[in-house]
Amino acid sequence: MAEQRARPLSPHLGIWRWGPGMAASIFHRISGGALTVAGLAVLTWWLLALAKGADAYGDFAAIAQTWVGVVVLIGLTWAFFQHLFSGIRHLVMDTGQNFDLKPNKASAVSTFVGSVVVTAAIWFYLLGVAK
Repeated sequence: MAEQRARPLSPHLGIWRWGPGMAASIFHRISGGALTVAGLAVLTWWLLALAKGADAYGDFAAIAQTWVGVVVLIGLTWAFFQHLFSGIRHLVMDTGQNFDLKPNKASAVSTFVGSVVVTAAIWFYLLGVAK
């Protein structure tokens, strides 16, 4: 009878420790999905409201200005910038850079910090101008 050898385990979340790189990769996928589903739905609704005239656009604007509408729009803004910055990070990694541990962690953390800072700056400006 042939001797059985231990087979290698495939890498999965039970083996890898959580880190900024893993979180950035997962959030890149989540933000892309959110932009595809929710972002396209809001964009389509907005464009249809524009095409239908002032009354339809007024209805859209009234809902978008409620607290739920603002939270959704802020979330989509954050998802856009998170996906953008993470995509830039992946593009840099495609050139063969950022594979060392320190720069990889720094670039992953910078996607989160950058997306929050830019989203906050845009919305502080928008909410300040609106008042």
